[in-house]
Amino acid sequence: MSIMTPFDWPAQILLHLGAKMTDDEFFRFCDLNGNFRFERTSSGDLVIMTPTGGGSGHRNAKLTSRIDAWAEREGSGLVFDSSTQFKLPNGAIRSPDTSWILNSRWETLPEEDRERVAEIVPDFAADLRSPSDSLRGLQEKMLEYMEVGVRLGLLIDPHQKVAYLYRPGQDVERIDDPNTIDLSPELPGCKLKMRGIW
Repeated sequence: MSIMTPFDWPAQILLHLGAKMTDDEFFRFCDLNGNFRFERTSSGDLVIMTPTGGGSGHRNAKLTSRIDAWAEREGSGLVFDSSTQFKLPNGAIRSPDTSWILNSRWETLPEEDRERVAEIVPDFAADLRSPSDSLRGLQEKMLEYMEVGVRLGLLIDPHQKVAYLYRPGQDVERIDDPNTIDLSPELPGCKLKMRGIW
């Protein structure tokens, strides 16, 4: 009988708790189990995000650093990495791989709320599919982002070299093997280079 190590686990483990944790209980649970990343679905289920492999971690670093370099030049918003949790209006707590929020919206949050799970919907949210991620699960998460007010969603499947752009009220745009992805007008002038992310 072989024993599973954390690196043999699927990318996510979903736990049905039977009773929804309060926000404070969820935050305490996250603090007590700091070696893992957690999300909470709108129905209160707990999602355990298992460790990322080196390839996925490297691709995510490229994605976040490129969006951050654009944001530094452009100046109208802030970039957040995959460890940042956002409480959405439907009660879910989500951690996109990369996200961006306009300064004008971020600055409306009280200072103390910026250091906790922020109750704000990102303007842009991106997720990068790892080898063990379900494409359907990530697509459902992108649709959830559109329903709660994210203005632009980007789902990248590096193994198929396909990207999907999500905008509220519009059909999903599939882009096969692009060299760059234009994220305008939501991220003005942002052309994401895909080399190194594929």
